[in-house]
Amino acid sequence: MIARRVVRWLDDRLAAAPFAHTTLNRVFPDHFSFLLGEVALYCFIVLLATGTFLAMFFEPSVSEVVYQGSYEPLRGVTMSRAYASVLDISFEVRLGLLIRQMHHWASLLFAGSILLHLARIFFTGAFRRPREINWLVGVGLLVLGLFNGWAGYLLPGDTLHGTGLRLGYAIALSVPVIGPWLVFLLFGGEYQSPQILSRLFVAHVYIVPLMILGLISVHMAILWRQKHTQFRGPGRTQTNVVGEKMWPAYAAKAGGLFFAVVAVVGLLGGLVQISPVWLYLPDTPAAVTSPAQPDWYFGWLDGALRVFPAWEIQAFGFEIPAVFFPGVLLPTLSVLLLVMWPFLEARFSKDTGPHHLLERPRDRPLRSAIGVGLITFYGVLLAAAGNDVYARTFSVPVLQVTNVFRVLTLVLPVVIGFATFRMLRSLRDREISRMSEGAVAVAGGAGSDD
Repeated sequence: MIARRVVRWLDDRLAAAPFAHTTLNRVFPDHFSFLLGEVALYCFIVLLATGTFLAMFFEPSVSEVVYQGSYEPLRGVTMSRAYASVLDISFEVRLGLLIRQMHHWASLLFAGSILLHLARIFFTGAFRRPREINWLVGVGLLVLGLFNGWAGYLLPGDTLHGTGLRLGYAIALSVPVIGPWLVFLLFGGEYQSPQILSRLFVAHVYIVPLMILGLISVHMAILWRQKHTQFRGPGRTQTNVVGEKMWPAYAAKAGGLFFAVVAVVGLLGGLVQISPVWLYLPDTPAAVTSPAQPDWYFGWLDGALRVFPAWEIQAFGFEIPAVFFPGVLLPTLSVLLLVMWPFLEARFSKDTGPHHLLERPRDRPLRSAIGVGLITFYGVLLAAAGNDVYARTFSVPVLQVTNVFRVLTLVLPVVIGFATFRMLRSLRDREISRMSEGAVAVAGGAGSDD
């Protein structure tokens, strides 16, 4: 009774009943692939919650202290305050290690779910008019998510993450003309600046998460304004949406998925060790860990740096170092390709009309082949990030392993992309042939009845 009176009081002042009625009766498609975006959203919620907890205890400072904590092997060792605070979170703070590992696992799943979500949109053509803006928002979320993952990866102050920090410093410094300014903006000056961790901390905890929240809000607003896409099927047209209503079916499914994501992240954080910084020792500028690989979503960049030849170019009085091409040019071109793809496809295919029904990969063999080829390209680079591991495991020269990956990087994407194109085009043509034969058979049967 009291609840009903409160609801009526709110509705009398906000006139929220029509909006609530429309919201609760909104229809959502029921295909499982549409939940990938929600998985990314729920991982981000876990990141916000766990990151807030960790920020209360982390000290983003490179000033040195002598560790006197409970981890005996490092007791008496000089280290940065950042590294000491991470050790304290892991061994002194109640639930600290669980929360820290949950945060790390959630970041890996967040990046993975965004990539899978974008791949689903790409291969089904969900980026076409009128959804180009939401595609751009998704690309922005991917870039911000990767950058924030990189910034958080550099904060602990151990040797492994310090190697990644020096690599990021070298990449920023390699940009012609503006490289020193980028270094000053991101890292506070020459390596190792006293401000280096504090600037990364501010970007990781405040600036980038707020930007991600803003883009998520824009994404949800556009999604709400435009109706959902859906796969072709009985009763599904360009003007309707067939699926489940927001209340109660879809709300129950979404709520169950949220708790499932939290449970999976919690199980991973509690049972699967990740980033044991106490084994990596404090970061020192002269020390480089080997073998050393970053988190998977930046492994392709590390692999590109390893396989690219040591070519340097002199142009307009500036020297462009070898690290610029795989470290700056390749990521820039990758993002530009994602940004421009909806407009390039519309231009070359002459298809500029609105689309609300999705396509299958076989319906667009060329697009699908290009997508598979690019995935193969970045997959090979990701594998190349472990060239030192392979060389050490199989007792072969690391240069020989690197040369193999150089060949695979150029050849394998073309081969797999071409094979994908031929297979999908064959499937499409066979389906068209069967449909034509069926139509002829129906027409012949109708003629005989007459």
